[in-house]
Amino acid sequence: MSDIMIKAENIGKKYMLTHKQDSKYITLRDVIAQKGKSIAQRIKAPFSDSETISKLEEFWALKNISFDIKQGDCVGIIGYNGAGKSTLLKILSRITEPTVGKVTINGLVASLLEVGTGFHPELTGRENIFLNGAILGMSRKDIKNKFDEIVSFAEIEKFLDTPVKRYSSGMYVRLAFAVAAHLEPEILLVDEVLAVGDAAFQKKCLGKMRNVAREGRTVLFVSHNMSAIRKLCGRALWLDNGKIVKSGTSGEIVHDYEQGQIRKFNDFSCVAERPADDIENLEFYIKRVELHDSHGEKTKIFSYHESLILIVDVFGVPLENSYGLEFRIYKDSGEFAAVGTSGPLHGIYFDNKAKKIKIEIGPLILTNGKYTISLRTITRSWIPTDTWDHACSFNIVDCHPFAMPQEIKTPVCVIEHTFSAIR
Repeated sequence: MSDIMIKAENIGKKYMLTHKQDSKYITLRDVIAQKGKSIAQRIKAPFSDSETISKLEEFWALKNISFDIKQGDCVGIIGYNGAGKSTLLKILSRITEPTVGKVTINGLVASLLEVGTGFHPELTGRENIFLNGAILGMSRKDIKNKFDEIVSFAEIEKFLDTPVKRYSSGMYVRLAFAVAAHLEPEILLVDEVLAVGDAAFQKKCLGKMRNVAREGRTVLFVSHNMSAIRKLCGRALWLDNGKIVKSGTSGEIVHDYEQGQIRKFNDFSCVAERPADDIENLEFYIKRVELHDSHGEKTKIFSYHESLILIVDVFGVPLENSYGLEFRIYKDSGEFAAVGTSGPLHGIYFDNKAKKIKIEIGPLILTNGKYTISLRTITRSWIPTDTWDHACSFNIVDCHPFAMPQEIKTPVCVIEHTFSAIR
């Protein structure tokens, strides 16, 4: 018997988009005048089609999608917003049919595509558990055997007999995921709904999906959380404009996707101006910052071991007529990565005539990803006088000293090191 659980063959999904020919704002006077013209035209040419106000356009949300997914595979689906990820999961869930192509599914499917999918708002949490179980083809006895486990996982014991229409979005997702994951479907489809839950619940869900995959069941996981895709999925599909750009191991695909994303967003300005409402009533403040590479070119993309240069403009008269500058680097996920200061660390202070300061940072030993830089001015006694949080951002690419095992969290830094045997 074949171990292929999902087989997609050249599937495509077409929608017809309606565009109004005249999209200007219409007043009551315009409506009355248009009706008068329409009546006059009908009298002159009763069979003409003169009232057409819109036109149709074909839009292919998916086109020529083909792949095989085997039993026990855990596959991540990634891509920018509008790439076709959710449409693909709806086709696999039989919510919508493909316009062309064919999908073959061997096994019972449970889907978690959006908040509250499959729930009846007037029914209680308890009743919806049994309803969803019945939809999935479970017997009442099987649902009862899993009932306590589902309630415990969802953490909704107090609200079990409350209609789910009164649940928050987080409670909806907790219960929906608990039902979908615990009623033992052979194929579990999960869209980005887990983003609604808090960090602790997301971690618990990822652990549960990992266990589901280890039990030999199949998981398809759509997410913008690349760390979760790396940790959970062995394979990944990258969708863009309704087509598969690339498929392969999750580490390889996520890396290529992140590099493409970084380069896409590097077109934004490498100069950051302080918002006016951020500097109200300040007599001395950081006004502007520019990002440069070691050759003086403006950029937001740096390779591992390159140097980064900040040009910082300040304005006003500093306290004590002198000041020091400090920078702090954070990874976009929040980890504190590095700090540097001119004052207490190096004993360098600037007088009130110094309005433009150059800070050279590097060589950068940071791992791939996006980082932000916060800046602040300090006195000789290390008292901050102005702080500009997340003043600018930059990206590190091409850092591949070694591959990290999936169960190890990606580090912020790669510190240079050597090994030698002592005999």
